[in-house]
Amino acid sequence: MTVVAPIRVLVVDDSAFARKVLRQVLSNAQGIEVVDTARDGLDALEKVSELKPDVLTLDLVMPGLDGLGVLRALDTLPDAPRVVVVSSAGEESELAVSALQAGAVDLVHKPSALATDRLYELGAELVEKVRTAARVSHRPARPPSSSSPPAASALAVTGPARNLVVVGTSTGGPQALTRLLSMVPADFPAPMALALHIPPGYTEAVARRLDALCPLEVREAEDGLELRPGRVVLARAGQHLKIERHGALTLGRVDRHPVQMPHHPSVDVLFESAAHTWGKDTVGLVLTGMGDDGREGSRAIRAAGGTILTESESSCVVYGMPRAVDEAGLATASAPLDGMMALLLAQLR
Repeated sequence: MTVVAPIRVLVVDDSAFARKVLRQVLSNAQGIEVVDTARDGLDALEKVSELKPDVLTLDLVMPGLDGLGVLRALDTLPDAPRVVVVSSAGEESELAVSALQAGAVDLVHKPSALATDRLYELGAELVEKVRTAARVSHRPARPPSSSSPPAASALAVTGPARNLVVVGTSTGGPQALTRLLSMVPADFPAPMALALHIPPGYTEAVARRLDALCPLEVREAEDGLELRPGRVVLARAGQHLKIERHGALTLGRVDRHPVQMPHHPSVDVLFESAAHTWGKDTVGLVLTGMGDDGREGSRAIRAAGGTILTESESSCVVYGMPRAVDEAGLATASAPLDGMMALLLAQLR
């Protein structure tokens, strides 16, 4: 019988109460061992060196060396543990997005009122994301620290859009979207809509970060917002984004009371609405992520005559969502992330 070693976790938080609760919920999960806790960034780095954990749960706002400082230090280690950020939304949203772009694998939203039982509510999500992080073969790649404006492509926007591009991603998604959109040409001829699995309260910060790095306008979804060439719309966390077409206009519709599905926003919902409205002129991209959200939406796009591109396993942080599409025989073509923009441009009319 093969004995599977437990996932060794170091809990890092400056709150003694948070350390106690996080240690308890993780220790109660099968296959997870909390090897220790750390009260700040310097304490965490000392214990990483001593204990060599597989995964860190990382608070961001700490005295002395903060969470971003820890991530920068881990970037220099050859066998650095995978990091799951445990962060409050609101004022910490920008920090959390920075942490994801600095190499954290995933993010769990921490209730702001720590001295209550609400902190126990994140237990199941935290356990799932720690287990996922432990299976990640490589840390998410850092996006370019700076970028010059992308060179204009051979494509030119001379009239109405002839394609709609929809993108779905989950674990590793913020980094993947940053890298993808940093390569998009300024004259990209199609509107683009994105669905990213991330807790509510963080998509506005993600959209701002992407907008700063991308030559196109990146906006968080609003009900009735027009999708047009030159604009990228990011689905709001906790709400589905659907595509509607009214004559020459393509609009994003925000479902504020989404049906119960595993993910909000759902890649399937976005892709299925795109297939219904744009049919054979829809191009869907399925990037890194856990699970199979996007498979049925990809099926709808292919049934409508559209195109599905998947990220190759070699560049995925988690080869889950693309694998589900590939194994269902729904991918038109695949490419590693750095080759995805060239592949996408080749599909556009």
